[in-house]
Amino acid sequence: MASEQKKPVKPLPFAANFAAGAIAGVSEILTFYPLDVVRAIFFPGTDHVKTRMQLETGKSTLGLVGTLRSIIKEEGAGRLYRGLVPPLLLEAPKRAVKFAANDFWGQTYMDVAGASKMTQNIAVLTGCSAGATESFVVVPFELVKIKLQDKTSTFKGPMDVVKQVIRKEGVLGLYAGMESTFWRHVYWNGGYFGCIFQVRALLPKPETQQALLLNNFISGAIGGFAGTVLNTPFDVVKSRIQGTTRIPGVVPKYNWTYPALVTIFREEGAAALYKGFVPKVLRLAPGGGVLLLVVEFTLGVFRKALGPPYI
Repeated sequence: MASEQKKPVKPLPFAANFAAGAIAGVSEILTFYPLDVVRAIFFPGTDHVKTRMQLETGKSTLGLVGTLRSIIKEEGAGRLYRGLVPPLLLEAPKRAVKFAANDFWGQTYMDVAGASKMTQNIAVLTGCSAGATESFVVVPFELVKIKLQDKTSTFKGPMDVVKQVIRKEGVLGLYAGMESTFWRHVYWNGGYFGCIFQVRALLPKPETQQALLLNNFISGAIGGFAGTVLNTPFDVVKSRIQGTTRIPGVVPKYNWTYPALVTIFREEGAAALYKGFVPKVLRLAPGGGVLLLVVEFTLGVFRKALGPPYI
């Protein structure tokens, strides 16, 4: 123990954290898209349903299964897979940025605070900062996905969305909803990484590699659930903002995050702020577990490959 204190483990380089996040992102999406296909009552394409539920204004009693049935009946089962390409292309860089940024901000805040190890407050602040960083990468892909998944969509595919948005609104049009996406990721990552820190402290110390993997999965899954609870209202607003067709000279009904939250609450009730929560949490809670498990496992492989002083 004393020798370990004299020679502290050196943090892995940025590239290692970036690569681990990318590998975790691809692993998560490869794991859960096949599972979507065999979900007995939820069917495939739950992210599509989540977006459709969030775009639907007014009080609705359709719910998850009703929305799925409505889409399949009116538009065909193939519609559930529209918008799949952007998240597939996005997953590796998105998760890579998330975990690399989390490591960078964690080290930065500990240095500023003069802390030798992570604390709960620093973990939450670090997660929020990682989410803010991640949001800049995510926005164009999310915009394309939302446009394709809208019921009234006439776009032929992802590139058609990009071309039409740039032609009508310029390159900055791809960043519509940036502010709401920023808040969505700040809250999710703050809840995710902050909760992971706390849950890890409460779980029994792992004595085996299998126990360590299980602890990481449990911590990540609970963190994913907590992050989803915190950020779903912001996700609803983001979907509304990005799903709106911009008309020159007309101020959109949903334009800025916090005023939009108030508008939805006033017109549709508090429950409307959690539209799409069920399909969202079904994906992000276990998905958060898989992400953390794969990231930590991959970082462990890197540490062994690099050797001292990384282990």
